[in-house]
Amino acid sequence: MPSALPDGEPVPADGALPASALAGAADRPLGFYLHVPYCATRCGYCDFNTYTATELRGSGGVLASRDNYAETLVDEVRLARKVLGDDPRPVRTVFVGGGTPTLLAAGDLVRMLAAIREEFGLAPDAEITTEANPESVDPAYLAELRAGGFNRISFGMQSARQHVLKVLDRTHTPGRPEACVAEARAAGFEHVNLDLIYGTPGESDDDWRASLDAAIGAGPDHVSAYALIVEEGTQLARRIRRGEVPMTDDDVHADRYLIAEERLSAAGFSWYEVSNWATSEAGRCLHNALYWRGADWWGAGPGAHSHVGGVRWWNVKHPGAYAAALAEGRSPGAGREVLSSEDQRVERILLELRLLDGVPLDLLREEGLAAARRALADGLLRPGSFEEGRAALTLRGRRNGCYDGAVTKSMSSSTRPRSWGSRSL
Repeated sequence: MPSALPDGEPVPADGALPASALAGAADRPLGFYLHVPYCATRCGYCDFNTYTATELRGSGGVLASRDNYAETLVDEVRLARKVLGDDPRPVRTVFVGGGTPTLLAAGDLVRMLAAIREEFGLAPDAEITTEANPESVDPAYLAELRAGGFNRISFGMQSARQHVLKVLDRTHTPGRPEACVAEARAAGFEHVNLDLIYGTPGESDDDWRASLDAAIGAGPDHVSAYALIVEEGTQLARRIRRGEVPMTDDDVHADRYLIAEERLSAAGFSWYEVSNWATSEAGRCLHNALYWRGADWWGAGPGAHSHVGGVRWWNVKHPGAYAAALAEGRSPGAGREVLSSEDQRVERILLELRLLDGVPLDLLREEGLAAARRALADGLLRPGSFEEGRAALTLRGRRNGCYDGAVTKSMSSSTRPRSWGSRSL
């Protein structure tokens, strides 16, 4: 989630939702995103809502401590149960992100998951994921997570090249993420993801190929590959502005995307979202699909975003303020917005176009259909998808970034909603 929060109307002290938010809830899957805001060091490219020990010292006292964070987050899970009332849905997905969730003891992550199981129940085939820093886990830690109910894990690899990791201020040793995949498999994890970043200043095409080959060779069943976005206010943005490192241009990003598609496809991975590839349908990330398809999720933790039945809200940023609100029996919500039917239509277009199946054509208005026909003529949309009543991207469409650019906006006749940008979106 980003370091800045959007504006919005106040969240009621008890967190109550409008009755309309729970209408038809039984037909929508429910997930939980649990945010752990702690990091050992701050990566130069990161603008997520995270804190090092130094940054928290003296700015929240014991309330901001990671030692008691699990119990604080469990308090929000219990609040969620009260707010959602007699909602009978078991939780379909849980995703623990950060920050670095694995800076907490494995028992803390298991305790947070147990609270969801106790309050809501878990679907029999629930997907339970945590992100992990390669240097913050070992075989015993992974075994404890697996025994506690986690069945999917995502390691932040970013690159296999030391000089690229240095620019990103990543501290893990090259080769360690690949070793973690083997350790996770040995612990019994069915699904393992490696996160990669391309377009880092100083990275060459050969560096990127080496990273892809290393990731593929490690044997995960899922790979996420993201173009580096230089966010204002980050250390990397300041270094680029001072001329210390060069800015990577969009053409390089486009070429690296094609390299990723070539290497991953040849290794048996198939894309199902513009930045995500899996070796099978079972290996796809179901939790992210909740975001992409506008389902319901509760985001617990400082700065976390939630969405239930067309109502989106976000928590206060600072761990101390977050803990204080829950300790006083108040919702930690900082603001919210109620999405109109038009807002929801636009979001479906902007998000679902990123997916393999694309967007139903009946979501598009006349001007959107005209834009889709132009994109089809330009080779950005797959012809066969129109025959199926959908607009779906070709490889050229994915490479050109039309899923997040002028074509998409013209198809939806809108710009991006103001509360977007959350880690849990």
